[in-house]
Amino acid sequence: MSIDLAAASHPVSTSGERIRIMVVDDSAIIRGIITRWIEAETDMVVAASCRTGLDAVNQIERINPDAVILDIEMPDMDGITALPLLLAKKRDLVIIMASTLTLRNAEISLKALSLGATDYIPKPESNHLGGADTFRHELVQKIRHLTARLARRRVPSPPLAPAASQVAAAPAAAPVHHAPTKFSLRPFHKVRPQALLIGSSTGGPQALTALAAELAPIVDRVPVLITQHMPPTFTTILAQHIGRASSRPTHEGAEGQAVKAGNIYIAPGGLHMRVGRQGGNVAIALDDGPQVNFCRPAVDPLFMSAIDVWKGDLLAVILTGMGSDGMRGGRDVVAAGGNVIAQDEATSVVWGMPGAAAQAGICSAVLPLNQIGQKIQKILSGDFS
Repeated sequence: MSIDLAAASHPVSTSGERIRIMVVDDSAIIRGIITRWIEAETDMVVAASCRTGLDAVNQIERINPDAVILDIEMPDMDGITALPLLLAKKRDLVIIMASTLTLRNAEISLKALSLGATDYIPKPESNHLGGADTFRHELVQKIRHLTARLARRRVPSPPLAPAASQVAAAPAAAPVHHAPTKFSLRPFHKVRPQALLIGSSTGGPQALTALAAELAPIVDRVPVLITQHMPPTFTTILAQHIGRASSRPTHEGAEGQAVKAGNIYIAPGGLHMRVGRQGGNVAIALDDGPQVNFCRPAVDPLFMSAIDVWKGDLLAVILTGMGSDGMRGGRDVVAAGGNVIAQDEATSVVWGMPGAAAQAGICSAVLPLNQIGQKIQKILSGDFS
């Protein structure tokens, strides 16, 4: 069996405070790198290292990890085959798909999200680790935020008998209670937007695809510009998915491309997307400048540039994601006379970006994902109730 258990000092059952990780990748180099990174974090431990998806499926119940880093291409059983089998054995398992930057793997990664994977991450090639620092930072943050979110969602089961109650009261098994985050809303500025701006990150592909089904009547009236934190090639596939879901032309933004109602524009991976005036038209401008909020593309540059074009006639929507990207840009949108809507905590995979906006007091509505499309349509019709 191609499996290496982590240090024997860590028990197999989930009995400590550290986040237990299973690393599944056919590359010994990648497994070794990820293991070293995770073991360097004081709140994490690699509980197992597996070479194939089959190894992971066979070991998942015994190892009982909190999260799995799951490669896509492996012998015996690939990641997309192992994914549902792992979830069948542990329903609340956090699974982060890891793949190389190819169109095929980008398509598979987005498919994995629809099959229950929590998130994805593009991994560095074993023979080219130039982007390793970025990968390490992103991986560690995803593990930490996604497992914390899961812990907050766990609800205790009522005890069946006194003995069961004693077991449930053990410190390791005690659920993490999480009080709803408090925030205040501001009144809507009563302006009909000339453009809809959307920012998202972790959990964004799922949220955007769901929202896209309600975007058709919105896109017919105003252009929709989206920044999703994503690498190159992944945004190509995302644009295709959103185009199918919305039944409207959807493009990766291109330098100098005219911005018109009836179209959706997505910031291409690895580039900031802004808008500006070119003669009498609004056009897209791209650049590979420094990261903003540890991201490229970032949401803030899009939001801020849109103010120069449309002043306050804007509606900005901030969806699920880690960090606070979009908060500063959203604050500027509000200061210019526009409005901000954020996704609520209950329906966000990670309530980082929308939470930062809500707690900054810049939002006029904080809504479940399935209510956001309807609210946008009402605003475009002049209904701000």
